[in-house]
Amino acid sequence: MNAPLLLKGSPASPYTRKMLAVLRYRRIPYALVISGSARAAALPKAKVELLPTFYLPNARGELEAVTDSTPLIRRFETEYPGRHVRPPDPALRFIDSLLEDYADEWLTKAMFHYRWTYAGDIRKAGGILRRWQDLSASDAVAAELAQQFSRRQIDRLRFVGSNPGTAKVIEASYLRFLAAFEAHLKAHSFMLGARPAAADFGAYGQLTQLAHFDPTPSAIALERAPRVYAWVAWVDDLSGQEPAEDGWFSRDALPPTLMNLLSEVGRVYVPVMLANESAVKAKAEQVRAEVDGQPWVQNPFPYQAKCLGWLREEFGALGGADRAAVLRILESTGCGPLVRAGRVIE
Repeated sequence: MNAPLLLKGSPASPYTRKMLAVLRYRRIPYALVISGSARAAALPKAKVELLPTFYLPNARGELEAVTDSTPLIRRFETEYPGRHVRPPDPALRFIDSLLEDYADEWLTKAMFHYRWTYAGDIRKAGGILRRWQDLSASDAVAAELAQQFSRRQIDRLRFVGSNPGTAKVIEASYLRFLAAFEAHLKAHSFMLGARPAAADFGAYGQLTQLAHFDPTPSAIALERAPRVYAWVAWVDDLSGQEPAEDGWFSRDALPPTLMNLLSEVGRVYVPVMLANESAVKAKAEQVRAEVDGQPWVQNPFPYQAKCLGWLREEFGALGGADRAAVLRILESTGCGPLVRAGRVIE
């Protein structure tokens, strides 16, 4: 437990930034290898190449490449004592899971959209992201790599749902999230109280890019949500934060500002996740939904159908009173349909 955790990641990856902040807060030693470096190339390959990639011992004691930030957070909750980021109350823990998934699977749409839609954002991302992998590359090589990388990422916009028909929905949702989170931070340091939860680190990861790196959404955050902008830099290293055991909200006294955040989840994330699940089950070529009164069309995303299944599994495992408490919160914020119907995707 005292040996540093080895992981591969990139400053441009919101999920890398998410996990680094979790490790710093929890005071878990780590060693970061930058993706694309010579050392990274020698590490074991994951079944699916995602960032960050942790190298953890398997049952035989061999290092194994492990990805996916959400289950990794839960694994580390059991393997490392103290300073936990998951609330002890099962009802609040489900809300944490929902908000974390919203950040990971919806806010990332805004991150990807702004980065690869606007000329200034494309220029900065293309020029800097590759240089993080190889600072010594010549200007000519770096320019060629930036062009290739940018073309590939722009082509991937269809997978996250960013296109001319959905752009207004994505951008309006980003503005509402900033406004709701800014209002919440006026009275509360974190989403679920006075100590950080997994949901905070999920939002932080996306906001390291949206609020602090990509020019267009960063300018919006600085102008409209200065508390959010400051919060991102603050959450980067919470190793000095001393969490109080009673620092979590009570399930029966959630503040209106948190309910407003959950209402935004119900407004945009819920219809897309349900439509995506239906498309995956039907093996349809496109996801079609209505979001905030606007048509939404994108390519199906099987992983997000699995995410919805995992949320339903967690909800189904709740005891009767806990489930009833969660359902009251979900129904009052438009999130109820997530758990009311559907089967887990295998």
